[in-house]
Amino acid sequence: MSDIPSDLKYTKEHEWARITDDVMRVGITRHAADQLGDITMVELPREGDAVQKDDELGTIESVKAVSAVYAPVSGSIVKVNEILEDNPEYVNDDPYDVGWLVEIQVGDPSELGSLMDAEAYAAFVAEQEE
Repeated sequence: MSDIPSDLKYTKEHEWARITDDVMRVGITRHAADQLGDITMVELPREGDAVQKDDELGTIESVKAVSAVYAPVSGSIVKVNEILEDNPEYVNDDPYDVGWLVEIQVGDPSELGSLMDAEAYAAFVAEQEE
């Protein structure tokens, strides 16, 4: 898959993570956005909320389904992409830039080891599609 940025980390739930210092920006991958179809609503946590790794962060509703988004790490929500409230389609249009979901202050850096690099994520997606 050519649309998997190599500078990001990934989860098996098809979220991506960009880590800067101890803050992680999180979104869903192009693969996930394509699978969902046209996104009609995004529900996200509030800034200041504490999250635990693998807990539900929020939901993304599309014309096909409602899907949960999960926290790749434990920590606290430091920023929410509020523009998605009125423009959920940005997740489809540009999931790796304008369509990001939340930023998490990483609480336990050891949890970062569970994330996949782009090569491993590409292999994971290919395996799922077989």
